[in-house]
Amino acid sequence: MYSELVMDHFSNPRNVGEIPDADGVGTEGNPTCGDIMKIFIKVEDETITDIKFKTFGCGAAIATSSMVTEMVKGKNIDEAMGISNKMVAEALGGLPANKMHCSNLAADALHKAIVDYKEKQKQKAVKEAPAAAVHPHEGHACICPLCERSMEEPYPYCSSCGAELKYCPKCEGVVAQGAKTCSSCGAALED
Repeated sequence: MYSELVMDHFSNPRNVGEIPDADGVGTEGNPTCGDIMKIFIKVEDETITDIKFKTFGCGAAIATSSMVTEMVKGKNIDEAMGISNKMVAEALGGLPANKMHCSNLAADALHKAIVDYKEKQKQKAVKEAPAAAVHPHEGHACICPLCERSMEEPYPYCSSCGAELKYCPKCEGVVAQGAKTCSSCGAALED
């Protein structure tokens, strides 16, 4: 029924525990089977340097949680975001069809931890932005050039669509991060 590798990761799970000062935390659960997974990541220079998990569930849930931590430790967060449930199941030598959802839970918990990390990075960037960069205009709201909604602070992210933004140094109009020219005044922009 289960591969030797599944049994090994169930009997001797790797990276069990939690990281109190985690840079990202992701929780995923399946109310039908009762499995709940929580993954904690520590990130330095966009690389997952430490990862731990706490799982309440069956042997397959524990094994997939353990395997996903082994698969991503030392990987760049974008590479880790590419981990799929199929990859987790294959790394374990396969799972019975009725337990495949466990690999999905593990991959989803990992993805949520990475999203949480990225969101915390955005919030940190906003807090660390110099006051003058936050909003150079007085008395009017800026419009996001991507979703065309009035932006609420804080810059440099649109609170509606989450787009990364910057101001044109010539006209102080809002432009998308990475834009080559300002859509308002046509000035050439640097990255």
